[in-house]
Amino acid sequence: EAAKPVPEALTIEVIAKRSGTPKRFLEHILLEVRNAGIIASTRGRSGGYQLIKPPAEVSISELLRLIDGPIAPLPCLSRRAYQRCEDCTDEETCRIRKVFADIFWSYLVIIDSLTLDDMLRSTAVADQVLSAPTAS
Repeated sequence: EAAKPVPEALTIEVIAKRSGTPKRFLEHILLEVRNAGIIASTRGRSGGYQLIKPPAEVSISELLRLIDGPIAPLPCLSRRAYQRCEDCTDEETCRIRKVFADIFWSYLVIIDSLTLDDMLRSTAVADQVLSAPTAS
């Protein structure tokens, strides 16, 4: 639905069924994504959740952070939730931090450049999501 010019509102039940995600878990995710201004929710018979931000403007890293929180493998590498590691005596010479930092920065370059639009244009993913049955 997100790939359509004006995506139709989907109920939480439909989203849960298509994504294979438990409804109670999905409620928390959708609330966070709605509060971030990416989707809107409408109550009532024809209500549901609808993408309101263009897919090309929704970064995958933003979605990951909304859903999972900080994405850094170590707290001392987080840009948004930095914490010094308890066992570390010197971040500048920490070999573990250096290895994870190199991997993490490469990962960030990729996910910071990906958008929801990129995911929707991937035919395998889009076909699976858009053709999933909605009826029980």
